[in-house]
Amino acid sequence: MYLSTTDYVQHKHAPGTPEANAFYAMMDNYFKRYHEAGTIVAITADHGMNAKTDAIGRPNILFLQDLLDARYGAQHTRVLLPITAPYVVHHGALGSYATVYLRDAVPQRDAIDFLTGMAGVEAVLTRTQASQRFELPEDRIGDPVVIAERLTVMGTSADKHDLSGLTVPLRSHGGVSEQKVPLIFNRKLASLDNPGRLRNFDIIDIALNQLA
Repeated sequence: MYLSTTDYVQHKHAPGTPEANAFYAMMDNYFKRYHEAGTIVAITADHGMNAKTDAIGRPNILFLQDLLDARYGAQHTRVLLPITAPYVVHHGALGSYATVYLRDAVPQRDAIDFLTGMAGVEAVLTRTQASQRFELPEDRIGDPVVIAERLTVMGTSADKHDLSGLTVPLRSHGGVSEQKVPLIFNRKLASLDNPGRLRNFDIIDIALNQLA
């Protein structure tokens, strides 16, 4: 049986806060009941989460489309954010990964240098580099790909993001700083066929085939 929850609580409440503690206490009670019933339980996450604010809790946001439009003019670039969703009350459709499509008039090298020089940007990769590093289909991403550092998120244009629902300091994901996630099992691992780096999607094989 595969069960999935939303990440609403993690977006709204940092670890160790009363709200987060209450949520995990509830989940732990369910896990305990499964364990006591003899079930193999495997727990992981699809991504990590970080605060995306300055020292006093204000969001650190790079509105990439606005910045690119100011440099190259409107309609010469297009910024896409994979975190974009209709349910924005917990993250404002802001994340730490963005892909940019450049029209012919925009030199790729100049765009990469411009984006790399922005405060809050951790890395700017070409399409090929991003495809190899993140195992993405090269024909389905833009060029370049922008990764924000741990405390920064990216948006398209300021008027495209409704931040009225952000009643607590912004928390989001999408960068390399949110890649590490836990793999938790309630039974002993018998053996691992591949003892190298494990990733979250390995959890199904381990739970089904490698737990004692």
